[in-house]
Amino acid sequence: MKDDITVQQLLEHRSGLPAGRDLWRIALTPGEARQAAIDTPLECAPGSCYIYSDLGADMLGFIVEAVSGERLDVFMSEHVFEPLGMESTFFRPHWTLRDRIAPTELTPPRGYPLRGEVHDENAFALGGVAGHAGLFSTATDLAVFAQMMLNGGQLNGVRIVSDSTVSLFTRRADPDGNTRALGWDTCGHDGSCGRYLGKRAFGHTGFTGTSMWIDPDRDLFVILLTNRVHAARARRPSKVIADIRADVADAAALSVFDEEGDLLAMPASFRADRAVGWNRPVRSKSARHKRPKSAKKKSSSK
Repeated sequence: MKDDITVQQLLEHRSGLPAGRDLWRIALTPGEARQAAIDTPLECAPGSCYIYSDLGADMLGFIVEAVSGERLDVFMSEHVFEPLGMESTFFRPHWTLRDRIAPTELTPPRGYPLRGEVHDENAFALGGVAGHAGLFSTATDLAVFAQMMLNGGQLNGVRIVSDSTVSLFTRRADPDGNTRALGWDTCGHDGSCGRYLGKRAFGHTGFTGTSMWIDPDRDLFVILLTNRVHAARARRPSKVIADIRADVADAAALSVFDEEGDLLAMPASFRADRAVGWNRPVRSKSARHKRPKSAKKKSSSK
């Protein structure tokens, strides 16, 4: 059924492809990893289910390469990054830039600490250039990209895409379903965008702790770059970064809130102050007091 898959379905994560596949376990070269991604069986008929799929993003990258005749990193540099003046955004950064790059993980499957290499193992197997991972950037460069999006696809006289394309890609694809747009996500006010961004806000997150949210209603963007997978002390770093992302978005939105009426006050505490579920699963009070009859209370050591 792969012949029935459309580009729109890939962008909406409705292609039927699974979330991912351990390409790095089965491929010895980037070419083998690419073919393994292409050969991956579908989990459902195209358009019949929603599965957030890294493989779908890889297919989109392969399509760009097939249509343009250029490798994805070359195409993006020539048609997006260089025209916008984003001089610190690229795949596979040169080793001389290592000191400018935050380390990402101490003990990955590769067997050595990572810094300046893509963290995602499948993107590494694909040669460090992939549609789903591998891009390095700075907050300054991403601010340029975000402002281009707020301007309807152009910045400083340079047009990257049309304003109608920006509108199409950032509009929720299924108003009655999930929050996905075309490639982007939209704000559901219960996730990484926080509670106060506008109804037209759109953005995306990254596994290692990155996120960008753009709010056309407030002419606002919020960029967060962290390395939450590096020597995390909390037992559940994914819960930590989820709270931090939402807190940063809320703080930014409340700082510039300009709708009718008084400014909204900052909350007495943010999610990060409460740290709920960061180190152990949240259990009910009744569950905490239930103990097997044979259990004995151990004395604590100082």
